Formats: sequence, C-alpha cells, structure tokens
Amino acid sequence: MIEYDDNELVKRCLSGNESAFETLFDRYQKTIYNVVYHMVHNLDEAEEITQRVFVKVYNSLGRFNPKFKFFSWMYKIAVNESLNDLKQKKQFDLITEDFVSQDKRPDEIYEKTEAKEKIEYALMRIHKDYRALIILKHINGCSYDEIAEILDIPEKKVKSRLFTARNLLKETLADMGMIEND
Repeated sequence: MIEYDDNELVKRCLSGNESAFETLFDRYQKTIYNVVYHMVHNLDEAEEITQRVFVKVYNSLGRFNPKFKFFSWMYKIAVNESLNDLKQKKQFDLITEDFVSQDKRPDEIYEKTEAKEKIEYALMRIHKDYRALIILKHINGCSYDEIAEILDIPEKKVKSRLFTARNLLKETLADMGMIEND
C-alpha cells in the first residue's frame, strides 16, 4: 500500500477521492481530539468539536495553501474551534475544581497520578489563550514556528507569550502548594 503525504491526499480529496480524506481523518483524528480535549477539558465537547473541525477541514480543503504544512493548518482550525466554543460557553478564566473531568482521556495508557490531576487543574485555571500555547508546545510538541503558524502570530510573540504562560502556570501551581514560589 502506498503511503501518500498530506498534500497528495488533499489533492486526491479535491479530485473526489473519498478514501483520501478517510486517510487524513485516520492520521489526525486522535491528535486533533487531544488538542481539543486539553482546551475544553470535557470528553463530550471535545468529541463534538473534533467532528466540527473535520467537517470544516473537509469543506475548506479548496482554500488550503500547500506551501504551508497541512497539520498546522488543521491545528489552527482545531484551536480556533475550541476557543470559539469556550467563548460561547463563557468559560474564560477560572473553572471550579468539581468541573474538571474525572474521566480518563483515551490517550492515557497509565493511571493518572494526583500530581498530574493537579497540573491539569492548574492548566484549566489559566486563561485559554495561554493554555493554548502550553498545550501546543508542551503537550503536542509543536515548534515555535508551527505555533506561530497555527495561532497566526509572529514567532517572537509566541516565545514571549509562552514565557508568560509558563509563569502563570507556575504561579497557579505555587498557589496550590504544588511547587515553591521563588
């Protein structure tokens, strides 16, 4: 079986090959779901938003510019859909501790530790824009360049805002007694 790159699969989709989109879906569904889940921290909403992302991707394939990376373009759609959902639900800053889902995420192979749960809770307490940066960099392993492309901001701003995001997370963890504040 031939393994096509993303741009070739997009071309095939645009020429009517439905199995090409299925391949893209299979390739990125779990990754997109994880990005969305870390943004909204709700299993059902993450599933719904992920579906919307793939519908939007499918309907927008004709506008995809192949000089950019396909996954960055799709991540950007996923982050924007997640942010739009948060805006609609007015979940801007603080989320109560009982709101944080106790369900295990599909990507978890091992049992959550108490520390991991507290870190996730702290992450949910920082503003969604900073949360997105931490998720993209530290959970999904995106480069500064990729984050800049996804969020449509200069790379310098990514680095500056990520520095702020890390400090906010550190302060939140310190307030929770997880780490000592310098």
